[in-house]
Amino acid sequence: MPTFIPSYLELHRHGILHQRITQAYQQLKNCAICPRSCQIDRFHNNNGFCHAGLLPEISSFNAHFGEEPPISGVHGSGTIFFTHCNLRCVFCQNYPISQLGNGTAVTIEELTRILLFLQSKKCHNVNLVTGAMYVPQILAALEQAIPKGFCLPLVYNCGGYESLETLRWLDGIIDIYLPDAKYSDQAMAEKYSQAPDYWQINQATLLEMHRQVGDLQLDKEGIAVKGLLIRHLVLPENIAGSLPLLEFIATRVSLQTQLSIMSQYSPRHLACGIPELNRQVTKKEYAAVIDKLKQLNLNNGWIQEI
Repeated sequence: MPTFIPSYLELHRHGILHQRITQAYQQLKNCAICPRSCQIDRFHNNNGFCHAGLLPEISSFNAHFGEEPPISGVHGSGTIFFTHCNLRCVFCQNYPISQLGNGTAVTIEELTRILLFLQSKKCHNVNLVTGAMYVPQILAALEQAIPKGFCLPLVYNCGGYESLETLRWLDGIIDIYLPDAKYSDQAMAEKYSQAPDYWQINQATLLEMHRQVGDLQLDKEGIAVKGLLIRHLVLPENIAGSLPLLEFIATRVSLQTQLSIMSQYSPRHLACGIPELNRQVTKKEYAAVIDKLKQLNLNNGWIQEI
């Protein structure tokens, strides 16, 4: 159980959570939950770019031990993998879930039971993976779970391509933001994720998340309870544009930002048929990113071995 009191308990007590749920569900009538703003009516299960309908869809849920140490801790992160995504990354390692739609629709009551189940497993938090399309439904499940004793920190684990209005509904609800910072180059983001405005959106996303929760805070056991942790996957041929991205974090977000720099890229999904992506990152490519990290004095976080 957490050693702090989540802000969402107070928002629930004063009726603010319920107000946000009402506003968020209204948005589903002409969906603008994410930056795609497809304007489709999800109440009638019309599908926009992400293919999400009215009910949340879930691929799996359980205690997960593969996140960064302050997230997984000893008992694991209570991870819920939501189906679908608002990006089309050609190298996505979870493409059966994100792009092929492998998952099962659940009711709000069932999602509520999943939250309570993960708490009963003594998970350190509930980790909402790619839940951007389902923010109204997640808030509705949280409202039902709170009177039943739910009080774990909430982790918003996302691709970093978020609507500012949606993020503001989550202010005081989400304790830990765990976004990707994928690209700093418009052409690369369009070519490999069908999101030409990714860098513009991602910068605003990171700034808003940091405004809400600040730098990552750990409890006395070293478990994250609040704050921002940014992930960056280094790609071959500097496709991610890592260096400008790190400069932005250092100068505009915070020098104390916790970063997870990942070398684990491996060709998956469509990347196997794209020559520039059909290989792993070289030591030289990865070293250039780590050198820049040190030059900028971004000293907090984790560097994966290559």
